Amino acid sequence: MPTSRVRRPPRHFAWVLLPTLALLAGLTGCDQQARAVDGREIVFENQNFRVVSIDLKRESLSLHWKEPESGEPFGTINSLRQWGLSHGRRMLFAANAGIYDRQYAPLGLYVENGRTVVPLNLAHGNPASGNFSLLPNGVFAVYPDGHAAVRTSAAFKAEARPVQWASQSGPMLVIDGKLNDQFIDDSNSLKWRSGVCARTSHQVVFAVSEAPVNFHTFARLFKEQLGCHDALYLDGTISQFYVDGEGYAGAPTFMVKPYAGIFAVFAQPTP
Repeated sequence: MPTSRVRRPPRHFAWVLLPTLALLAGLTGCDQQARAVDGREIVFENQNFRVVSIDLKRESLSLHWKEPESGEPFGTINSLRQWGLSHGRRMLFAANAGIYDRQYAPLGLYVENGRTVVPLNLAHGNPASGNFSLLPNGVFAVYPDGHAAVRTSAAFKAEARPVQWASQSGPMLVIDGKLNDQFIDDSNSLKWRSGVCARTSHQVVFAVSEAPVNFHTFARLFKEQLGCHDALYLDGTISQFYVDGEGYAGAPTFMVKPYAGIFAVFAQPTP
């Protein structure tokens, strides 16, 4: 049988191919970075929710209240996003961090980059605190070693561990795998609502409703659909998420008021 000869591509073909391969590699890298913050739409009990999962082994979650240079509150997700861009940082995700008072300050514990700005609030039954006073309330925290957890405020105080980032809000949605027993199945108190859990020590899950929903259904979303052992309510009515490439989800813009704290994930700097 005659031996077939393999034709080699002309030498200049390699110079054409290399830029193409580099472009494909770059696109793959961008796609992987986009998936590091996994946003998706889910339907639970005929309600739409935006769910965002963050792997803390790959991305850093931080809290922001005031601009470091001026000391002025960011107030809005877009202000924080623009600040990030001015410092060469692209925002991948952002969400309102929790409940605040009439002076637009966090109502409970607020820890930013290891510094306690507002102490833990264990006051009970204050009607001016709104949902924050529905007990138990709780704390979402990211620790210096990078793992995250949701704890009731009492449990958080008992642990007495230093944290890197933390926000106190309330009420707890899920406690030790059980729904908060204060929630009523057929309650007609319907609002846009947001919440957070640490499904594992390094996987954080945020959710916001795309339409008004009651506490009971929202808590069941975290327990039954998202598999959260402990989950914390962040806020209602004004809650919004921002996901890079997808825009905003949650409450309509005309409902949104300035936030006192904002969770954010910024893309890691390119080497």
